[in-house]
Amino acid sequence: MNPYYQRAKALGSSTLYEASHLPCAVDSDIRPIWEGAFIAAPAYPLQCSPGDNLALHLALERAPRGSVLVVGTGHFMAGYWGEVLTVAAQAAGVAGLVIDGGVRDIAALKKHQFPVFARGISVRGTLKTSAPSVGQAFHFAGVPVAPGDWVVADDDGVIIIPHAQMARTLAEGEARADKEAHMMQALSEGRTTLELMNLTEWRSRV
Repeated sequence: MNPYYQRAKALGSSTLYEASHLPCAVDSDIRPIWEGAFIAAPAYPLQCSPGDNLALHLALERAPRGSVLVVGTGHFMAGYWGEVLTVAAQAAGVAGLVIDGGVRDIAALKKHQFPVFARGISVRGTLKTSAPSVGQAFHFAGVPVAPGDWVVADDDGVIIIPHAQMARTLAEGEARADKEAHMMQALSEGRTTLELMNLTEWRSRV
């Protein structure tokens, strides 16, 4: 059972990013394929050759149940993932997909409610002739990722937090959320953001 899922979902990627104090946000061009998709799961990294998705087929046999596939593609746009792999992934217990490339069969992905975050959509098919790495660490969209690192992805974006930092990040995120809840209450009572953030000196400076 995923020990962090509900806590991460309650906080969201933006709060956890701020709480992490780490450069853990991936390229903001990687977006959810359907609105409301959410992932909080340990990473299973792999790299595809440009226009080739063999590594994904291998990963579906090797990835631990409950993990999210984090996929590099060499920035080559193609439809690396579609409905067939979605059905296979759900049967294998995979929690979701984050890919620096394209996917297709968008209506089917929405129908299956399988969380997918991708750089784009592409009708173009793929080869199955090479697999550079499966289950090994690499740099994904500007952020290092290793097996077991935590991926949190939602409508705001995707972050990757080192495994050793996840418990601390969640605790700090919850403290931050509590502080913001008190701020929201104060705002509803008529206080201003300048007052609550100790920025009142700027009233006379600008």
